[in-house]
Amino acid sequence: MFLWFVGGGALVVALVFQSPALDYRLVMAGSVLPLLDALSGGVWVLHTLVAAIVALAAVMAATRRHRLVRRRWLGIPIGMFVHLALDGVWTNRDVFWWPFFGLSFAHDRLPELSRGPASVVLEVVGLGALVWAWRRFGFDDPAARARFVRTGQLPRGWAR
Repeated sequence: MFLWFVGGGALVVALVFQSPALDYRLVMAGSVLPLLDALSGGVWVLHTLVAAIVALAAVMAATRRHRLVRRRWLGIPIGMFVHLALDGVWTNRDVFWWPFFGLSFAHDRLPELSRGPASVVLEVVGLGALVWAWRRFGFDDPAARARFVRTGQLPRGWAR
């Protein structure tokens, strides 16, 4: 599952924060970052709340006194938090709250790979979110598209 996190994550963040100045490219990157756990063969650290909190703390510490840089890089941990919500990881106490209920991950499969046919439905929903966002944010306009590619920002005034 990829489009579910990219499309769903970016759209959720855009609708909740309504901030055109956030770098949505990094939100999208953060929302798929936990998929790197697949390299370990199953659920691992990136699917935990601790990983998202550490990423947030690292961004906050690294960007002290650099407000604009912070605003850009906050997209990574925000995307990671959104991934946890969209993935339903919070329903697995041992993974979500790791290491507070034990250090082992017990070789759990990635939630993305254990949904069966529902994964296809979620991918279609993610694609639908991307199509809706394309239209809502006016990305058919080359200037809006170029601005997004260059800065990751949405057009000003879209939330009205």
